[in-house]
Amino acid sequence: MIQVKNERCVNLRPATSTDLEGVLELLRRSNLPLEGVAASSMADFVVAESEGMIVGVAGLELYRQSALLRSVAVEENWRGSGVGHALIDRALSTTQEQGIHDVFLLTTTAREYFPRFGFACIEREGVPEPMKASAEFQGACPDTAVCMRKTLLD
Repeated sequence: MIQVKNERCVNLRPATSTDLEGVLELLRRSNLPLEGVAASSMADFVVAESEGMIVGVAGLELYRQSALLRSVAVEENWRGSGVGHALIDRALSTTQEQGIHDVFLLTTTAREYFPRFGFACIEREGVPEPMKASAEFQGACPDTAVCMRKTLLD
C-alpha cells in the first residue's frame, strides 16, 4: 500500500486476468486504445487499486531488450494524486529489473508529462522493428501521436 496526495492510499500490484474488464473500462473512459490489451499478458500490466476498484493502470509490452509503455490511465477523480507517477515508476522499475535497454511510448495528450521520467521525443524510425508491428504502432494510436524514448541501459 502506498500513500498518494490527500492522504489517499492505493495498492500497486501486477494485473491478473480477472482485471481485464476493469482495465478495459478504465481505458475506454480515458479514451485510450483497447487494441492489443486483451492479447497482452496482464502480468505485464500494473494496476492501482483502492477499496477493490481499479483506479489506475500502466501496461508494458516487451520486445527483446526494449519495451513499449502503453495504456497509462488514471480515474478522473484520482488524477493529480500521484497515482500515475507511481504506476510509471513501478513499470520502469520492472523494465530495469528485466534488463530492458530502452522504453518507448506513443502519446497524443501527455507529451509534456513524460519528460519528467526521462522520456524524450524521437522519430518513429528509431523504434525497433518488432515493436513497429504492435497494435499501438499499427493503428491503435494515430500517426499524429508523439513517439518518445527513455534509455535505461546503453
